[in-house]
Amino acid sequence: MPLALLALAVSAFGIGTTEFVMMGLLPNVADDLHTSVPTAGYLVSAYAIGVVIGAPLLTAVGSRIPRKRMLLLLMALFTVGNLASALAPGFGTLIGARVLAGLPHGAFFGVGAVVAARLVREGRQARAVATMFLGLTVANIVGVPAATLLGQHLGWRATFLVVAAIGLVAMAALARLVPVVPVDGHQGLGRELRALGHRQVVLGLLTAVFGFAGVFAVYSYLASMTTQVMGFGESSVTLVLALFGIGMTLGALAAGPLTDRALRPTLYGSLAALAVVLVGFRFALTVPALALVAVVVLGAVGFMTTTPLQMLVMDKARSAPTLASASNHSAFNLANAGGAWVGGAAIAAGWGWSSPALVGAALAVVGLAVAVTAGLLDRRGPRDAAGAAGTATGASRVVAGSPLTRDQQPETANRR
Repeated sequence: MPLALLALAVSAFGIGTTEFVMMGLLPNVADDLHTSVPTAGYLVSAYAIGVVIGAPLLTAVGSRIPRKRMLLLLMALFTVGNLASALAPGFGTLIGARVLAGLPHGAFFGVGAVVAARLVREGRQARAVATMFLGLTVANIVGVPAATLLGQHLGWRATFLVVAAIGLVAMAALARLVPVVPVDGHQGLGRELRALGHRQVVLGLLTAVFGFAGVFAVYSYLASMTTQVMGFGESSVTLVLALFGIGMTLGALAAGPLTDRALRPTLYGSLAALAVVLVGFRFALTVPALALVAVVVLGAVGFMTTTPLQMLVMDKARSAPTLASASNHSAFNLANAGGAWVGGAAIAAGWGWSSPALVGAALAVVGLAVAVTAGLLDRRGPRDAAGAAGTATGASRVVAGSPLTRDQQPETANRR
C-alpha cells in the first residue's frame, strides 16, 4: 500500500477524535461555560450539522480544485475549526466553532476515498479506502480516550489544541506523501449533481441512513447502558468505548478485502449480521462478560457496512464520484442523529435502557430491505447514466472518475 494512505489515515484519526471526544467532555464543558449537560449536548449536534452541510457544499465548490490541494484546504479548515473551539470565549461561539470544524469532515472523506482508490491497482480499491477509515476507528481506541483523559485533567480546551496540532501534522503528511492526482477535465458541478441524483446512488445513501442508524441507536447510549444495565461503574465507560473502537477496527480490516471480492454480498451480509447482533445484544447486556464481547462484535459488524456503502456510491457515480462519496458521510451523520433520536424515544417511552438495541435491529432490517431492493433494480434495470456497467459484485471497477492513462498515473508516495 502507498505511504500516501498513511497520510489519509492520520487525517482520519484527527477527524475521528474531534467528532467523538465531545461526548466524553460534555460535563467539563458544561461546568466551565456555566450551562447544563443537556444543553452542552447541542455541541454534538452542531458538529453533525457542519458535516451534513459541508459535505455537499464544499465538494461542489471544490469540484475543479486539484484533489491534493483540496485535501490540504479541507484539513486547514479542520485545524482552524478546532483552534477556534479551543479559544471560544462562550457557549455560542463554541457552537459556531464546532459547526466550522465539522464542515470539512464529509468532503475530506469523500475526496480522500476517491484519491485512495486511484492510488492502488485494480482489485484493491476497497482495501485502500478501508485503510483510510482505519484512522477513524483507531481514533475510537486511542484518540478519544486519551483526549478525554487530557480534557479531564488539563481542561477541555487543551483537548482541542492537541487536535489542532494533529491537524497540522496531517497537513504536513498530506503535502509530503500524497501525489498529485489530476482532475478529470470533463468533471464539473453539473456532472457531479447528475451522478448524485442517479437512482442507485440515492438508494445507497438511504441504505446508509437507515442501516447505520441502527448502530447509533445503541452507541449513543452505550455509556448509560454500561452503568445502568451491565452493572459497571463510571470508570469502566472508557474501557467499553475502547472495546467498541476495537470492534470497529476489526470490521474495517475485514470489510476491505471482502468488498473487493463481492461488494453487494458484503453489504447484505453486514446489514443482516448487524440486525441479528443487535437483537442478541439486547439479551447479552445482563451478563457482564458476554456484554463486553457483544460490544466488540457490534462495533465490528456495524463498521463493516461503511466500506461497501462507500464503494457502492462511488461505483454508481463512477464518472463523477466525489460529490456522491462526500454525501455518503452526510448520510452517516443523518444516521447518527436519527439513530440517537429513535433510541432516545424508546428510552423515554419507558421501554428500558436496552430497548435501543431492538430499535436499532429494526432500522438495520429497513436498511437491508433498501439495499436488496437496490440490488434487484440494478440487475433488472438498464445501465446507469453515470457509467456503471452491470451489477456491483465487487469494488474492482471503481476507478473514481475516468481511469488514469499511463502518462497520468501519479507517483507513488514511495518515490516522492
